[in-house]
Formats: sequence, structure tokens, C-alpha cells
Amino acid sequence: MHLATRVYLIGVSRGCLFYVCLSQTTQKNITMKKLAFIFLILSLQSCHIGRMITYYKADIDDHKIFPYTEVNTGDQTFYFEDGRDSKLGKRLDTLTFSVNGVRKPMSTILDAHTETTAFLVIKNDAVLFEQYYEGYKRDSISNIFSVSKSVTALLVGIAIDEGLINDVNDPITQYIPELKDGNPYFEQLTIEHLLNMRSGLKFDESYSSPFDEVSRLYYGRQQLKQIAKYDFLHEPGTHHEYQSANTTLLGIAIERMAGMELGKYLEKKVWIPLEMENPATWSVDDNKNRNAKAFCCLNTTAIDLAKIARLVLNNGRFKGKQIVSEQWISKIRTPNKDNDCYQYQWYSANCSDKFMAIGILGQNIYVDPSQDLIIIRLGKSWTSVGVYLGRITEVVRQP
Repeated sequence: MHLATRVYLIGVSRGCLFYVCLSQTTQKNITMKKLAFIFLILSLQSCHIGRMITYYKADIDDHKIFPYTEVNTGDQTFYFEDGRDSKLGKRLDTLTFSVNGVRKPMSTILDAHTETTAFLVIKNDAVLFEQYYEGYKRDSISNIFSVSKSVTALLVGIAIDEGLINDVNDPITQYIPELKDGNPYFEQLTIEHLLNMRSGLKFDESYSSPFDEVSRLYYGRQQLKQIAKYDFLHEPGTHHEYQSANTTLLGIAIERMAGMELGKYLEKKVWIPLEMENPATWSVDDNKNRNAKAFCCLNTTAIDLAKIARLVLNNGRFKGKQIVSEQWISKIRTPNKDNDCYQYQWYSANCSDKFMAIGILGQNIYVDPSQDLIIIRLGKSWTSVGVYLGRITEVVRQP
């Protein structure tokens, strides 16, 4: 039996709207005093609960609901060559896959079956395949989620190159001293522990509840205040577990030492030097603290993300200039078999020389250095990206 329900606005607190959804039976029994009590309890919580209920789950267009830092372009723009009319480009354009026993072109499958919004294949600095779907275009920005972690790692390297951060073995409390007031393990937690997801923090990455830590970070405010209260499950450095809070602390450390928001540091050190094509944004936790959501929320385009991939492929160089040191790139690209093939916020594909950056909804940078190959996929949900990566790699290897 389906019971009629109604949604009631019960109050406004700290800029948040609080609603309750009541069944027909509950509507008859609840009193105004009870509603007032519910409002009191909710208003004592962070706005993240209301945001999570309102928006339900993370979405690639969440840059529209959070405050952000603008990441502007410079006067120069770098363009990849157009190789779509080349022999290899045409081969990719006619590449087919089987769906329910019927072979269909890759572009048709990406459009109809995968919720992909952008798909690029670039080899030897030439774009061989470039398609956009779901109403997105070449200049459409979207949230790249945890690929943001990999970009943050590049910024850590640049900060070390510049001497803003002294060494990866420095404790994070050297850059964020407020953490000394929390769990004593914070003083043992190093930059490198954070880079390799070996903090040992008690942190739930499941996105399964509005009360878990990652949801609070994503939808809530005052990231640092949240993290400073965390406990530890393991001694720092002894246990590998993927946790977004680690990257958050790296971003705040850079902001402290650079004296600017992370998005502006990205603009100055990467976006303008790499001659990006489109402006980007980086979401921040709130308008008062304005700490970047370094773990999730750089909002950019597929074509400019390809230039990030190209920078790592070219060992940190762009047009003869070293943007980030070759030594730092080597740490990113050298597989760490003792850390689940994860190092410095990047993945090694099966601990090979191929490297990747991955976001929760199938955002993907894939680079095969042996083929000078870059593949970028953005989308609204996770899909079997690996199937396409493997087949495309086979095709580009053919003479």
C-alpha cells in the first residue's frame, strides 16, 4: 500500500533549508513541538546533511552548487594537432564493439550505453578521436572528482620545487600547526604518508550515508575543523587505505605556504604556463575559509585535462620549460608494488609503466608512454572503461 507523503519546510539556519518528509499517518500524529525539536537537532548539524538530501548524490555538475575559485587562462593557447582524418584516426572512428551480439561503432556505444560526456584519444600530440555526448561540448567544464587528487599531487611537487614545502618527510603539522591540538599521531603524519594514502586516519570513504566522513567533507563546510577531530586506526605510514581527507590536508598545506587559494596556485603554476584552452574552477568548502576541495572538485574540460596528462607524459616539461621537476614525475610514474600500485596520488595500471588518474564516476586519464598515447574519458557514471582502453591500445599498436 502506498501512503501519501508531503514535504514540509520546517526552518532555516545558517543559510540552510531544512525539510522533513512525512507519511499520511505521521502527519496526523506529529505536533508543532515535535517539528520544532526536529529542526533544532538538524540545525545543530552541518549544512552537509541538507545538501546531501537535496542533491542526493555527487554529480559532475556540482560545481554549480558550491562556492569556487576561478582558474583563468593566459594570453596563449596550446592546441593539439587534428589527426582525425589520418589513417589511424579513421581506424578509430570505425572501431566497433559487440553489444548484445550486435556490433556497433564505438561512438554509438559511448553515446547510448555509457553516460560518457567526453572521450578523447591522442597520440603523438595529435587528436585521433574526439567526441562529446549528453549535451556536453569541448568547452563544458565538469567535476573531475578524484582526478583532482592527481592534479593536487602535481601542485605539491611544484611547491617542493619552489621551497614552499621543504620535504615529503616533513610532518603535516609543520604546515598546519592547528593539528597539534588533535590526536598525537598528527605529529607523525608526513607529506609522503598523505601522498601515498598511508595516514592511518579513521575515515569512511563509502559515500553510503550523510553522516560518513567523506560525505561531510564533500557537502559540508570547514574541512580543516572536521579533519582536526579525526582519530587514527593505524600508526601513520603502516597501512594503505584510500582516503580523501589525505588530499584535503595537502591542499590546505599548499594554500598556507603559497599564500593563495589552491585554484589560484593552479592558475599561476599550471593553467597559464600550459596554455590551457578553457577557464576552470575549483570548488571550496565555504566562503569564509575558502579551502579548496583538493580531493574532489576541480572542474575542467577533457581537452585541458589531456594537457595535464601530456605534462606527466613529458616528464614535467612543456615547450622546453620544466613545470614540475622530473624527479617528482618519476615518483608519480614509478609503480609502488607495496602500495597497491598507487603512488603520489596516481595509479600504475597493473604496476606497469602505464599510469592513470581515476574519478568516482569514471573520470579517467590513461597514459601509455610506450605508444605516446593519452586517453581521456569523462562521464556521469562509472562504466567498463577498461574494455575501451584495451581495445584502443590494440588498435594504435597496429602498423
